[in-house]
Amino acid sequence: MDWDHLRHFWALAETGTLGAAARRLGVDQTTVSRRLQALEKQVGQALFKREAAGHRLTEAGRALLPRVEAMAQAASQVESQLHSTEVGPTGLVRIGTTEGFGTLILAPQLARWSQLHPHLSIDLLALPRLVHLSRREADIVISLERPSRGSVVVSRLTDYQLGLYASADYLRQHPAIERSTDLAGHRFVSYVDDLLFTKELQFLDELHRPERLALRSTSVLSQYEAVKAGAGLAVLPAFVVQADSGLVRVLPEVARFTRTFWISMAEEAKHQLRVQATWQFVREAVQALAGRLNPDGVLP
Repeated sequence: MDWDHLRHFWALAETGTLGAAARRLGVDQTTVSRRLQALEKQVGQALFKREAAGHRLTEAGRALLPRVEAMAQAASQVESQLHSTEVGPTGLVRIGTTEGFGTLILAPQLARWSQLHPHLSIDLLALPRLVHLSRREADIVISLERPSRGSVVVSRLTDYQLGLYASADYLRQHPAIERSTDLAGHRFVSYVDDLLFTKELQFLDELHRPERLALRSTSVLSQYEAVKAGAGLAVLPAFVVQADSGLVRVLPEVARFTRTFWISMAEEAKHQLRVQATWQFVREAVQALAGRLNPDGVLP
């Protein structure tokens, strides 16, 4: 059986669409479709059910997948040995993480990483939602909650600090805030409750529950811009605010929060050079930014 057919089958099984599989393999959709048709002709059965949202494995496809994954893992180990001393990591690595951390912390570091390894491509999914390893949405996921299910490798990446902030203009125009009880009556900016993807972002419940919120957004960067514009107070990561002198930290001794980022990958991915090398780079790069993530000196 042709390994190239199986390789295209595996990519489509992981991604779910012809377009995503083609991007992963560096070919066009027609090639993926042609390879799949040739494989289905060989096995004498349909391996996917074509649906509006993409391709879903049939019973025959699900039966074939574990054997193809085992072959792919073996091939990856051989590839790693061949390339580790030659051209370094090659191929595509997809990283999923939260919007603010991905945009402000990871993106500049990954730009440097891709320059060091011209044969490597990075997809950075910096999203205000969970990115799932179990759905094969990414090779590496950085999340606020420690994954507790599936065959995954998990490590604590870093702690980071958050505080309560407002613009200097807002504070000049509103009653002074010297203690927690002074927060009553002030305007707040926060997340949209019914679209909150993790309980780790429920900061105001720990500090002060306002009667209403002046502005809500699924995006922490949008909240940051709204606070800069004087919309009210918000709990923001220190790494988002740090370079902006226009915001003032409010009640620094009381409104202090610490959250943790966890880094995870599928168990089988640890044998893939491109994933393993990127995992290690991200860990080292983030550790080097400890002062920005934890400006008060709290160690990760």
